[in-house]
Amino acid sequence: MWIAISAINLALAVMLGAFGAHGLKAFATPEQLVWWATATQYFFYHALGLFALGILSKVSPQFPIKASFILIQIGILLFCGSLYIMALGLPRGLGAITPMGGVFMILGWLVLARNGVKYAK
Repeated sequence: MWIAISAINLALAVMLGAFGAHGLKAFATPEQLVWWATATQYFFYHALGLFALGILSKVSPQFPIKASFILIQIGILLFCGSLYIMALGLPRGLGAITPMGGVFMILGWLVLARNGVKYAK
């Protein structure tokens, strides 16, 4: 299941990146294009991270990845989603959600680090 979810994330990142590169330029401001590009970069990085977690779950099934995976996925939705929405011209107030998404991503990686230390013992 984890690999499938990460693969869907990666497919969406490709589609959204292509839309930003081709479809969005017709009506977006330079600032909106930067938001879109940032969202797409972070989407790719974290979707690849989720893919790595999915592989880890197969290679080492006893290693706990669920909490990290969920936190990072929520982070993707909040961080990238809010930037995508703002880039499409919706209220800039949604930018207040962006840092919360970043916090979820950070927490996901820190939980993974904590579990890595515990698992190494």
